[in-house]
Amino acid sequence: MPTNYPFSAVVGCGLGSEPDTGLDSGLDPMGLALVLTSISPQIGGVLVRGHKGTAKSTAVRGLAEVLPWIETHEGDRYSADPHDPGAVSPDGPFDPAAPTVVRPVRLVELPVGASEDRLLGSIHLERALTAGAVEFEPGLLARAHRGVLYVDEVNLLHDHLVDLLLDAAATGTVTVERDGVSLGHAARFVLIGTMNPEEGELRPQLLDRFGLTVEVAAPRDPALRTEVVRRRLAFDEDPEGFAAGYAERQQELTRRIAAARGRLGSVKVSDAALLKIAQVCAGFEVEGLRADIVTTRTAAAHAAWVGRDRVTLADIRAAALLALPHRRRRDPFDAPGLDEDLLDRLLGDDELPEPDPEPDPGPGPEPPGGTDEEPGDHEEPGDAPEGETTSECPEAAEPDQASAATAGGGDPETARAGAAYRPRLFTVDGVGEGSPGRRSRARGATGRRVGSGTGPGQLHLLGTLHAAAERAVRDAAGHGGGRVLLRPEDLRSAVREGRESNLLLFCVDASGSMAARRRMAHVKTAVLSLLTDAYRRRDKVAMVGFRGREASLLLPPTGSVEVAAALLDDLPSGGRTPLAEGLLEAGRVLRRERLRDPRVRPLLVVVTDGRATAGVDPVERSRLAAGHVAALGVPSVVVDCEQGPLRFGLARVLAARLRAEHVPMERVSAAALVGVVAGRTPGRAA
Repeated sequence: MPTNYPFSAVVGCGLGSEPDTGLDSGLDPMGLALVLTSISPQIGGVLVRGHKGTAKSTAVRGLAEVLPWIETHEGDRYSADPHDPGAVSPDGPFDPAAPTVVRPVRLVELPVGASEDRLLGSIHLERALTAGAVEFEPGLLARAHRGVLYVDEVNLLHDHLVDLLLDAAATGTVTVERDGVSLGHAARFVLIGTMNPEEGELRPQLLDRFGLTVEVAAPRDPALRTEVVRRRLAFDEDPEGFAAGYAERQQELTRRIAAARGRLGSVKVSDAALLKIAQVCAGFEVEGLRADIVTTRTAAAHAAWVGRDRVTLADIRAAALLALPHRRRRDPFDAPGLDEDLLDRLLGDDELPEPDPEPDPGPGPEPPGGTDEEPGDHEEPGDAPEGETTSECPEAAEPDQASAATAGGGDPETARAGAAYRPRLFTVDGVGEGSPGRRSRARGATGRRVGSGTGPGQLHLLGTLHAAAERAVRDAAGHGGGRVLLRPEDLRSAVREGRESNLLLFCVDASGSMAARRRMAHVKTAVLSLLTDAYRRRDKVAMVGFRGREASLLLPPTGSVEVAAALLDDLPSGGRTPLAEGLLEAGRVLRRERLRDPRVRPLLVVVTDGRATAGVDPVERSRLAAGHVAALGVPSVVVDCEQGPLRFGLARVLAARLRAEHVPMERVSAAALVGVVAGRTPGRAA
């Protein structure tokens, strides 16, 4: 059996002879988060974010080997605890005298391409076909009970699977009602997800469901990098010998985790600690109360880990750094993280008071502030000072303010986007076959099962048996005698319907005519709103900008819309208008994407006043370019930015040549522009 890289050998995850982490836990943030959620699985799991080559998977796979072993009934596929009277296994009931086994905890990996049947379980196909018996085959959630469930590249996992996974992690149970099977079982596990932010983000709703999150990066210190390389080379040369050298540290970690689990139930969380946690969460403006609950559980686990019997400010600080960064109120494209200076100000310098050993029995404590003080007397501790809160979560300037700042005294070449608007949900007509996403209906390998067919895909058992039964009825008068015998032509695959992503290609006019009328701030705000919506729906985005004498592909089609948002703010403006070059560059992008993935259904968004002023005979060249793009059959929207009493209607003419929808700017605010563009569907294109 291959030897995993020892958890304690990962730099920052070992105890003793390790670089100073600056934490009294003795572990770096990733190691600490993994250990704390192992001590208290109710925390809700860990999301580890980091670029490739930062030991995310190595640390997770090594964690299972330092967790204390568990005891189960022999032959129990659901790993119920024999010593827990409330633990019930579908394989039971078991005799109290039945033999038990002690085994290591399982590390169960959930592949990105896993199906819902693989996750939850399904009918045992072999038993159904050979013996006609309906027997349930447990899924990965049952196998992970009392162990570790690891999802690598969790941001690429289909959303409906992530929802099922996180619901099971939150409730600790799985209920299966499908294919004539009704069954429930426990599913309490340490949930760990890893992801590379370059490949796309998780939805904010899913981020909030992970208890803790941690950012990892390769060390910058040459000495640390050298140590990492030295250890890895030694492991590759002699895995067993390398692991033996860390056996004592592994055992020490196991002992400490077991001791912390035993100590966790006796850790006291005083009312003062709860109030301080509430003040910290309110100060960072996190939404909902899940942050308070997770921070409290994490602080208690941290206290148990370091050997304390009560939660202190140090425990709350360590918990907040892990539980709040992904929950603070921010725009989707803001960099994750937590302002540690603000955290220290919210925590204060005074240590929490000792809890009373014998609380005075009475009708209950007075609410903070009593009854003789004004309602606002005790509001300051729960709120950060105005200046600090504003600096942590600044409100974006309105488009008009941003435009005014650009016009007066600032850099006239770069207008800033205002606050993004949340668009309504619009879907593409029909059913596509694109990559999994959250925008339009599509059929593929993921989603809910809506029927069966003869194409490739996952076997649909009931559809297969139904097809075989129908054939048996037809052949009853022949040699088949009416018996149900499976044949290759009876095989049916599951037809699933979910959601797909689309490609949004923005072709943005950044010429001087746009900047002179201070319209770029409005345009950027609208595009930013669409990028925010694309972030949530896993769309691909691309951006073409044209100004001066040329057009350029600012951002190739990508799922990392954060990069597009950053480029948008830095997009300069000024110069002549090479409209034809912009349209031709957009056409090249669309053709390449069509060859690369014919399933992608794109939407071209051209934002311009329709003027063409660059090059030789710019009007005729723009007319020919528009006809060239229209021949591609791509649905398009032209947003007419021309304003003022004297108008030439050039954008309307351009829209007619593109066979696109024309949207005058005076009828469309930034928020309405989002609705127009998101509501334009390929099914309605001329």
